[in-house]
Amino acid sequence: MPTPLRPRLLMPGLVVAPGVFDMVSLRLADQMGFEALYMTGFGTVASHLGLPDAGLATYSDMVGRVKAMASAASTPLIADGDTGYGGLLNVRHTIQGYEQAGAAAIQLEDQEFPKKCGHTLMRRVIPAEDMAQKVRVASESRSSKDFLIIARTDARTALGLDEALRRADLYLRAGADILFVESPESPEEMRKIGETFKVPLVANMVEKGRTPVLPKADLESLGYKIAIFPVTALLCAMQAMREAYSHLKANGSSTGLNTPIADFSDLVSLVGFEDVWAFEKKYAPE
Repeated sequence: MPTPLRPRLLMPGLVVAPGVFDMVSLRLADQMGFEALYMTGFGTVASHLGLPDAGLATYSDMVGRVKAMASAASTPLIADGDTGYGGLLNVRHTIQGYEQAGAAAIQLEDQEFPKKCGHTLMRRVIPAEDMAQKVRVASESRSSKDFLIIARTDARTALGLDEALRRADLYLRAGADILFVESPESPEEMRKIGETFKVPLVANMVEKGRTPVLPKADLESLGYKIAIFPVTALLCAMQAMREAYSHLKANGSSTGLNTPIADFSDLVSLVGFEDVWAFEKKYAPE
């Protein structure tokens, strides 16, 4: 099981957490030496169900993904828990399930149900006091303080930055360990967030999203502690697959394909065939 994330947050420097969305991306990222991984809700729902991140995935869909990823990783896994999948009792159930599944942290957000991806339009938020109660329940429902609660507010886009900051402060006082003010729209807004709070902050780096993607040093200077890159690898994989499929359709063969391609042996190794072969060798009939 992965080690806790809390000790790392007490140390200097930005934690870069790449998005993982299936078991291949999880295994690849886990080998890279990152200090945390981020189980992206957008990417996991897209990969697992082929659906938009719009409240269509259930708790059962997602907790199963958390368990599979956390059990295969040596790196702390931050897991997207959407709105907690319902009311306060659902939040308690979600917290206990994600913690037992092996996540190091869970992200909860203050959107109305059905929720939507944080860099899309038409998002609405619940009353701040209702979300604060969710955060309070979440904090009190975990069995260990090493299981971290990330409270996210989506209020910036519809209600403005001041309201987002007010909500984040309310969630912090309700028991959140980490704050996530979603979708600031400029470095100046990001700086204001960093100046307002002296607790770990999450920066959501979505390429061509609503928030500017900044260099690591800039994020550190603005006061951020964790930078998640939820769809970077998924977008790269999508483009590579589009090129490969287009080439196959046009040529009827992979010969002449210009898209970089891994060795088949790398994939065989990544998914663990060496263990299968060792097992079969050990227990094969004489």
